[in-house]
Amino acid sequence: MDELDAARLQIYSCEPDGSEAAICIVRCVGGIVRVGQNFYFSASTPGVDVHSPMRLNEIIRYEKPVDFMDPPHSAKVYISGAGVARLEHGVIITARQAEK
Repeated sequence: MDELDAARLQIYSCEPDGSEAAICIVRCVGGIVRVGQNFYFSASTPGVDVHSPMRLNEIIRYEKPVDFMDPPHSAKVYISGAGVARLEHGVIITARQAEK
């Protein structure tokens, strides 16, 4: 996947939804974001494990679940994974294939 085409989400706000889950308001800033994708922090984000995936479980737009979103749309999303506690305003996470 070309880095310019990679699905990217910018976090606007985030609330915990359990120990390893969060409900976030996000804006798609690149690519096509799809339910089921794994997202990662960029290497430039201090103090995070860049190899620990966060799974996008659900996208809600206009109070309805959707399968995907593209720029410049915003949505409420449900994300799970060990890194969700580090999601905060302004952080951008990127989807990529899991390393083999």
